[in-house]
Amino acid sequence: MENTKEPLDLITKYFSDFSPRQLEQFKQLAPIYTEWNQQINVISRKDIESLYERHVLHSLSIAAQYSFVPGLEIIDIGTGGGFPGVPLAIFFPEVQFHLVDSIAKKLKVVDAVKQELGLDNLTFEHTRAENIKGRKFDFVVSRAVAPLKELWAWGKPLIINSRMMEDCKNGLICLKGGDLTQEIADSILRPHITPIQRIFPEPVFDEKFILYVPV
Repeated sequence: MENTKEPLDLITKYFSDFSPRQLEQFKQLAPIYTEWNQQINVISRKDIESLYERHVLHSLSIAAQYSFVPGLEIIDIGTGGGFPGVPLAIFFPEVQFHLVDSIAKKLKVVDAVKQELGLDNLTFEHTRAENIKGRKFDFVVSRAVAPLKELWAWGKPLIINSRMMEDCKNGLICLKGGDLTQEIADSILRPHITPIQRIFPEPVFDEKFILYVPV
């Protein structure tokens, strides 16, 4: 298990205005995920040792780029063990997050994290995004779940077409890596692309990006 001080140092290196409750919630992520990962392998054995860098800070790159305002409702498609949804729910306690995944056992981990951290602004559902009916959200977030073309096909029908924040319209925000040239071409979209290394200059974020597609 990681030293509990070092992960918080990594996060507070880039963010300085957390409440004591938020810091404690981030601190608890390591023991919770380490314990559950022994039962349900939602994070690779290698990555669990770098949980805060590869998963928590990676997820928080969205928070560094987009300041979600209180009252927003955000859906995390294909959340797996809770990324990026869980770190974002800790970061934005006044924003509602709905985490969905098609694999039920992964959501057992999300449920445990929700209960142990007291994340009242987080809900979850065992479903596929394309099967969600009668609900709309301000933003869709996702991390390495599917090609951009598919993500947009699933996410666009779930997004309210409005401007809830001054600096950007509602839309899809996803985390991706590698050479995205062909994937973007196939999507016929023109996403706004932000290299994560521009936000967090850590070697692990080389060739990792935030893509934003407004409705």
